[in-house]
Amino acid sequence: MQANRLQKLLEFLQSEPNDEFVQYALATEYLKLNDTENALKYFEGLVNNHPNYSGTYYHLGKLYEQLNRKEDALRTYQQGMQITRQKRDNHALSELQSAYNQASGLYDDEDDDY
Repeated sequence: MQANRLQKLLEFLQSEPNDEFVQYALATEYLKLNDTENALKYFEGLVNNHPNYSGTYYHLGKLYEQLNRKEDALRTYQQGMQITRQKRDNHALSELQSAYNQASGLYDDEDDDY
């Protein structure tokens, strides 16, 4: 089923190569398939070519963390926070701030269990 979904997304990309939603969907689909190389390619492409697509920053940061690229993750979260502040997207800003705090060691998951 996932391979079929991936094929459909690749077809959509051929007809709409600059569609940021299709690129985002491809990145997340590759992530589900544990194809981190292609997921990274699409997430990084979104950040470089569609920097206002704010949903990218959280997932790219998490992928960098998974790949033990902490500095890249922190930088990505910071970029995303800047974009979401400009867009006044407080929900995304809050998620990015939380991810940044956790990645930088400012926040510990265990503190959440009161």
